[in-house]
Amino acid sequence: MNQPAWLEAAWAEFGVREIPGKENSAEILRYFREAGDTSVQSEETPWCAAFAGAMLKRAGCEGTGSLLARSFLDWGLSLDEPRFGAIAVLARGDDPAAGHVGFLIGTAGEKLYLLGGNQNDAVSVAPFDAARLLGFRWPNTEAHAEQTAASNGIFAKLLTHVLDMEGGYSNDPYDPGGPTNRGVTLEVYANFKGQTIDAGSRPRLIAELKSIPDAVVEAIYDRRYYDPAHCALFTAPLALMHFDAAVNHGVGAAIRMLQQAVNVTVDGEIGPETLAAIGSRSLIDLIDDYAEIRRTRYRALPHFWRFGRGWLKRVDATLALGKSWAAAEGTTRGLLEPDQIAKGETSMNTTTTKTTDDGSKWWAQSKTLWGTLITAAATVLPVVAPAIGVSLPANLIQTFGDQVLTAVQALTGVFGTALAIYGRFKASSVLSLRKN
Repeated sequence: MNQPAWLEAAWAEFGVREIPGKENSAEILRYFREAGDTSVQSEETPWCAAFAGAMLKRAGCEGTGSLLARSFLDWGLSLDEPRFGAIAVLARGDDPAAGHVGFLIGTAGEKLYLLGGNQNDAVSVAPFDAARLLGFRWPNTEAHAEQTAASNGIFAKLLTHVLDMEGGYSNDPYDPGGPTNRGVTLEVYANFKGQTIDAGSRPRLIAELKSIPDAVVEAIYDRRYYDPAHCALFTAPLALMHFDAAVNHGVGAAIRMLQQAVNVTVDGEIGPETLAAIGSRSLIDLIDDYAEIRRTRYRALPHFWRFGRGWLKRVDATLALGKSWAAAEGTTRGLLEPDQIAKGETSMNTTTTKTTDDGSKWWAQSKTLWGTLITAAATVLPVVAPAIGVSLPANLIQTFGDQVLTAVQALTGVFGTALAIYGRFKASSVLSLRKN
């Protein structure tokens, strides 16, 4: 099931919650910074709007820059009908300035089910009375496209190379990506537009894909590959190899191959260990090793017989261009100096491993049990839900389960997680749907 990128980002944060006592959750404070407010130093400040703004930012859309939930009433496009992933703005009490904001994931009678922040002090799913609704909003993705594209020169150089490699429109029956133009698949394009592919929309979306605007292409590559792969941390030759790998293999696979090339723990997260290892390697040796790992990976793929020659040529061309850049600029390192990384702290924060000092906190972030329960529920709830008037389809439930299970792959220590789960069962459940 297609879902908007901002909703994907929000599901990935499911279970993050406030820390009891005087401490503050680093994740929640980060939401404030990403939403545009650097002055907040405490999770005591209402953070539903900050969470919404941060998730939109991660998806390549600018939020309102405000911590007021009602600020979203003047943002984006107004919707007349509920829409999966739409931003729902709610009233709160009799205060005309107070409100709540979250992402719509379903309805049940007179209830709206929202995935949002500051719901029972956590990122969770919770029901709200439909009578509180002030409006549904949707990002104006076309208007934000140019804002979301990276403006630095390195990104432009990397994108030029990747688009040269990707070519124009194709619909090869052996390509699992289906209709693709300039490296953007139909599914990715529909996701960017916040639309679902079905028999009625498919011809129209394919026609749009064939004439996809440059600004939209740039925004998609920036938010789906360049930024998540943290290419801005690297000098141009390594950034080129890494960006091209992220596009062609996927961001997670690219990070793991980079970690394999520098011989560190392969966990799919660029943290201090990985960065230190990159900084200690010769740039040319590093991109040579990275290229060879990519070749090996390609040779193991079932479609190598069909696309293998082109894949290997792509790696060779990327490596040659990277080396020519290194020679022309005299670059010998793969890692930028700290003062060259304009937003290094922000980039690092998004990949730093979460602390585990608090057992309940670690369990809530791991999402292991939630993924198992909800994935299993996808086969049960669609059967029993109609009897109680709930409209949560199986593919929606399963989509959430898939998001959770992806997050689980990053966890380590089965025994430690089990102990955390045991401790967490003594506290209130994040998953329960409670009335406000």
